[in-house]
Amino acid sequence: MTQTPKIAVFGLWHLGCVTAASLAQERYHVCGLDTDREVIEQLQAGNPPIFEPGLNELITEAQAAGYLKFTADYEEALREADVLWVTFDTPIDEEDKADVDFVQTQLDAAFPRLRTGTIVIISSQVPVGFTDSLRQRWRARDAKKEIIYCVSPENLRLGKALQSFRAEDRIVVGLDGEEGRELIQRIMSKFCPRLEWMSVRSAEMTKHALNSFLAVSVAMTNEIARICERTGVDARQVERGLKSESRIGPRAYVAPGGPFAGGTLARDLRFLVQLGAEYEVQTPLLSSALSSNDLHKNWVRDAATRLLKDVREPARVAILGLTYKTGTDTLRRSEAVSLGFWLMEHGARVIFHDPVVHHLPEDLADKFQLTDDLRKALTESDLLVVLTDWPIYRKELRPSLLAQTMRRTAIIDQNRFLAAQLENLPGIEYSAVGKPTE
Repeated sequence: MTQTPKIAVFGLWHLGCVTAASLAQERYHVCGLDTDREVIEQLQAGNPPIFEPGLNELITEAQAAGYLKFTADYEEALREADVLWVTFDTPIDEEDKADVDFVQTQLDAAFPRLRTGTIVIISSQVPVGFTDSLRQRWRARDAKKEIIYCVSPENLRLGKALQSFRAEDRIVVGLDGEEGRELIQRIMSKFCPRLEWMSVRSAEMTKHALNSFLAVSVAMTNEIARICERTGVDARQVERGLKSESRIGPRAYVAPGGPFAGGTLARDLRFLVQLGAEYEVQTPLLSSALSSNDLHKNWVRDAATRLLKDVREPARVAILGLTYKTGTDTLRRSEAVSLGFWLMEHGARVIFHDPVVHHLPEDLADKFQLTDDLRKALTESDLLVVLTDWPIYRKELRPSLLAQTMRRTAIIDQNRFLAAQLENLPGIEYSAVGKPTE
C-alpha cells in the first residue's frame, strides 16, 4: 500500500484520544470510534473526556485541518479503514482485575464491518493469549475474511501522554508473520525509529513483565525506605547510591515515595499471578509485591497519626492534590480521596485543594470541602498533606506562607517533592518516605 492509510481508532478515553490526535498530527486520516454518543459529541466540540496537557488543542487543530473526525457509527468508521487501532482503557475493578470481556464484546461488534486485509493493532491492556483467542473466534465466524493481527502495548504516562506516545526508547510491536509489516513500520516509525519486533504473545507478555518489574521495584524500594526511617538512614542517599550503579542506572524506579496506584501496575501483576496459577507456576515474588504495596498504602495514615497525636481539638487537615497523579483530572484510585475518608472517620476536618479539579463529584461534595484558594486551604490547619506533585505547590508553598496560615506547621510530603524548600527547616515538622524519624 503506497497511499496514506485510513485509520480507525476504537475506544476514546485516555489512550484512544491521545492515539487518534497523535496520528492525525502526522496527517493520517483518522476516524475515532466510540459507542458512547456523549463522549463523541464532546470530542466533536474539542473536549476529550479526560484532562491531558495539550490534548484539547491538538484535537481541535486536527479536526479543523480535516485529519480527524469522531463517530459512534461502526459503518462510518470502518468501511474504508485500512487499520483498526484498538485503544480501550480496559476497565478494572477495585481488586485490580481487568474486565477483558468488555474489550472482546466491543471488538466482536466491530468484526462484521471490517474489510478483508484490515490490520488490527491492539494497544488495550489485555492478557497473554487474548489476541490468539480473538483470531480463533473471528476465524470461526468467517474463515474467508483475512485479518492481520498486531499487538503494540500502550506506553502512556498520565500527564505526559503526548510525549510518551512519541516513545523515546522503543515501540514494542508484536506480529506473527510478515504480512502488514511494511505498513505498520511506516506508521510506527513516525513516532519512534526503534521498533522492537516480536511475536504477538511475546508483545502481550512484555507489557505484563515491564509493569510487574516496575511494581516490584517500587515495592522493594519502599520497604527499604521504611527500614531507613527507623534506622536513621536517609533513603534518598541510598537511592543515589543505587542509581549510580551501572547495573541499575539513573532512570530506575528506586525513588522512595508513595505506593503504586491507579491500577495499571497492579493489573499486570495480577495477570501474571493468574497465569501462573493457570499453568501451575508458583509466583511468590509477584504476589508479595502486591501485599507489600498494600501495606505501604498505610504509610501516610501512620504519619498522620503520629503528627496529630497531640492535637486536642478536632484536627484540621489540608490535602493538596486530589487527583490520581499530576497532569490528569481523574479521581479514580485517588489516594487523596481514600485518605480524606479515613481522616474524617477519625474525627478530622478535611479541606482539599487541586489545580485542575474545581468541583467535587456528587458523592463527595457533601462530605468534603474543596477550595481554589490555596491560602484558604492552609488557614488554621494542623497538618498539610501533599499527595500530588503539581508544580504550583513547589512555587507557592514557602515557609513564610506556612507560618502565616497554618496553626501547626506539620507536613507530610511522601515523595519529597518540597524537600528543597521545606526539609530540615526549624519550626517545620516534615515527614517523607525514607526520611529518618529520629
